[in-house]
Amino acid sequence: MSDTFEALGLGTELVTELASLGYEEPTPIQKAAIPPLLAGRDLLGQAATGTGKTAAFALPILQLVGSTKPESLKPLALVLVPTRELAVQVCEACHRYGKGLGIAVAPIYGGQEFHRQVVALRRGVHVVVATPGRALDHMRRGTLDLSGLRIVALDEADEMLDMGFAEDLELILEGTPEARQTALFSATLPPRIASIAEKHLRDPERILIARDAATKGSVPKVRQTAYIVPRPHKIAALGRVLDLESPTLALVFCRTRLEVDELAERLVGRGYRVASLHGGMGQAERDRVMARARAGTVDLLVATDVAARGIDIDHLTHVVNFDVPSSPEAYVHRIGRTGRAGREGVAISLVEPRGHRLLRNIEQATKQKISIATVPSPMDVKARRLDMTKGAVREVLESGDLEAYRSVAEALASEFDPMDVAAAAVRLAHEALEGDAARDEADIPVIEGFGRNDRPRREPSVPADAGQRASRGWQWSGPRPDGAPQGGERVQDRGAPRGGAAPRGQWQDRPPQRGAPRGQWNDRDPQDMERIFIGLGRKAGVRPADVVGAIANEANVNPRGIGDIEIAELYTIVELPARDVDHVVRVLRGATIRGRKAKVNRDLGIRK
Repeated sequence: MSDTFEALGLGTELVTELASLGYEEPTPIQKAAIPPLLAGRDLLGQAATGTGKTAAFALPILQLVGSTKPESLKPLALVLVPTRELAVQVCEACHRYGKGLGIAVAPIYGGQEFHRQVVALRRGVHVVVATPGRALDHMRRGTLDLSGLRIVALDEADEMLDMGFAEDLELILEGTPEARQTALFSATLPPRIASIAEKHLRDPERILIARDAATKGSVPKVRQTAYIVPRPHKIAALGRVLDLESPTLALVFCRTRLEVDELAERLVGRGYRVASLHGGMGQAERDRVMARARAGTVDLLVATDVAARGIDIDHLTHVVNFDVPSSPEAYVHRIGRTGRAGREGVAISLVEPRGHRLLRNIEQATKQKISIATVPSPMDVKARRLDMTKGAVREVLESGDLEAYRSVAEALASEFDPMDVAAAAVRLAHEALEGDAARDEADIPVIEGFGRNDRPRREPSVPADAGQRASRGWQWSGPRPDGAPQGGERVQDRGAPRGGAAPRGQWQDRPPQRGAPRGQWNDRDPQDMERIFIGLGRKAGVRPADVVGAIANEANVNPRGIGDIEIAELYTIVELPARDVDHVVRVLRGATIRGRKAKVNRDLGIRK
């Protein structure tokens, strides 16, 4: 494989633009994917986050469509991505790479004004970067004509299926020309992805870039550390760890929007410049936050997983798991946002005393050891701050240019001991650097390891295609692998297929039997699940994927916690963990489903 972009077959304009952006040599996925895509081959690529997938499909697309003028409403290339954040990221990348080619790119995603997107499409664009739901809406309204497509790329295909977009993807691909070229990229290749590839790709080139097989400079170099902290002390512990680490920019992950807001407020009190990202924010506000982060005016970005999808900032030095994700894949996605392009990154996890099982699952999946450290003491933090002051003073001394201040120093040295004068200057510098940082005297328990009595039980794992099976009306009949008190991963739509019984811990291709308690796992007691009422149903074209997508994207709730979805003619009933109900109701009242506002309430069993 070639070591330069020019040797891969890219044109002079693209190579020149890449050089101006500082790209020196292609990553393994780019070396493997660009030549077959330029040759017109279909491609099935498996590669982890941070390996350079975006450029691997964007560069060939730009070269293939750059010499053709697009017709109004008829783009030449379509890129499908799971979230609006990733849509913006891919669109920005295409703009950067294709600056010298005059290529028009339009992002199409939910949360942005529909008419504004129509205007962009009518002007004519070469490339459309879209989320599946919004692309399908434009197709149905006749504002997006795919008959002129030359190439389609699916990025993060496994994520799109997990979010319930399987049916949307099928409908979109069926609406494209048979002669089109197709590229499918995914971090994992579950059976559902293989099925889509078999149906829609023609003799594809198959590429597998393993996490540990890429060459140096392309695999994230991440120092991984975990601190064992009881939940009531997490915020104080995080403050100390951040004070000790002094990140250039840290991305802090929380589970819910409420946690994001609370944590951001507390960290502001410690003197950090903090910005939040969550599903309750409008797109304009999210864009402003990302602009601040890229401009270096933010120290900490506190976000949920869905809101952070697609974030790629060069100077991101630290990723913090305020809550450790239950899925090793989610953990890898999180920490993959730092340590890119050969730079060393830092991943910090705050683990509750009984959270050892989550860490061990992650270590087994990643085959990497996560070191356990004790939370820094106030004295540790003070020593670190003094060390930073020492470094700052040393930089000033090495830079010289002190003549303007010598007269002041000499005057003071004639009156006081020179060492006292220097110490006073250092004190002033230290207090200026420390700013308004909170004085931390919190009593945080010191926990150096996990106890012998906290050994995890062996639990079955949920299959990788759980989200796709759930979206087709299947249910998991075994115990939850994480023991979480959440409802079953089930979606029930009247008319779902029925089949025979399956043994415990297996998938059944049928919804729960009539009369069975709703929202429980097999022979367990009913869990803490409640139902909400949505005033739209089959008559409005509502499908399970629409409901799951709205709850996951708008309310920022993990779709794996959603229970039964019952779609009637005029309404929909959804089971959710009780802790999420009020938040989901509040958010969905301000959102749209299938382009329509809906009445959303707790379900009281009353049908109007």
